Amino acid sequence: MAITVTENAAAQIAKQLARRGRGIGLHLGVKKAGCSGYAYVVDYADAITADDAVFEQHGVKVLVNAGDLAYLDGVEIDYAREGLNEAFRFHNPKATASCGCGESFAV
Repeated sequence: MAITVTENAAAQIAKQLARRGRGIGLHLGVKKAGCSGYAYVVDYADAITADDAVFEQHGVKVLVNAGDLAYLDGVEIDYAREGLNEAFRFHNPKATASCGCGESFAV
């Protein structure tokens, strides 16, 4: 099981944690939502729990709850700017469909 983080995403995670002034990494999860079934949930991680899998690359940590790994195994987290918008992008090989806005996916 693996989550990968691009250098751009790692730099943005580090920048956001530094601006926040605390935290050990990014917490990535899923919730039932959106027009395709599931949506990504991204939040700061302040502690590692017994249920978290920890993935570390480029000096940053991404934590994923064990229950969400089935949906997120193989995800690549990137950070990109498109025009005036910039955001984390998720490339999920398990996704069988996604909505037009990119906010939700199906597995």
